[in-house]
Amino acid sequence: MMADAGEDLRALFGAAVRAALEAWPALQIAVENGFGGVHSQEKAEWLGGAVEEYFFRNADLELDEVEDFLGELMMNEFDTVVEDGSLPQVSQQLQTMFHHFQRGDRAALKEMATLITQRKCKVRATALTTAGETDEDNDANSMEQMEVAATNDGAATDGVCPQPEPSGPDSQTIKEEDIVEDGWTIVRRKK
Repeated sequence: MMADAGEDLRALFGAAVRAALEAWPALQIAVENGFGGVHSQEKAEWLGGAVEEYFFRNADLELDEVEDFLGELMMNEFDTVVEDGSLPQVSQQLQTMFHHFQRGDRAALKEMATLITQRKCKVRATALTTAGETDEDNDANSMEQMEVAATNDGAATDGVCPQPEPSGPDSQTIKEEDIVEDGWTIVRRKK
């Protein structure tokens, strides 16, 4: 009977890990845009198991170790460098879930997974174009900039998923004079 309870708790931890990863906008964008190739969805599903196994093999992980592991997985599997500040947040969630697992706190683990699922955002990334850009300007060496809009699928928001702001004609284009040498773009405050 005790082995069944341990396996059940492990399955609950696995479900919570998958919920956290599925709610992670950086991973959603990578999967939806095929950054991991044609098997991006399968890689995302594998990622849940890999993260779960990483925690079981390394019981005393520090937060920066979890961040580094997730960052490496995103880079290796999806060619994505996560720079939106979400790595520490997701790492903290995963670490907290694992502490609940280690203590056998089934209720806290279940509550955390439910809360994450309720706050899950749908994200959409669109490529930004510069004013005056033509199809001929797009070559294999250029980097694409992306604008990300998030909408909430769940009932509770608590400010986790900011609603996309209405976009005017200037918000989706970068003015030609804002692009300087070496591909740098000047970022200006909204007035």
